[in-house]
Amino acid sequence: MVKVEADRDVCIQAGNCVMVADAVFDQDDDGIVVVLVDEIPADEENHAREAVKLCPSQALRLSD
Repeated sequence: MVKVEADRDVCIQAGNCVMVADAVFDQDDDGIVVVLVDEIPADEENHAREAVKLCPSQALRLSD
């Protein structure tokens, strides 16, 4: 399974991750990314990979 990490200090509240993979990411009241899962379900992996690519601040990382 693939895991995702988010650097909340780097996040600029763009929200791209939530728009692409709302089963994996959310935003707190300040708009900072929140990771909803410890491991990405297989059916959400492509969405999570797209979210990582679209993150303008490069705050997201995937690891195997």
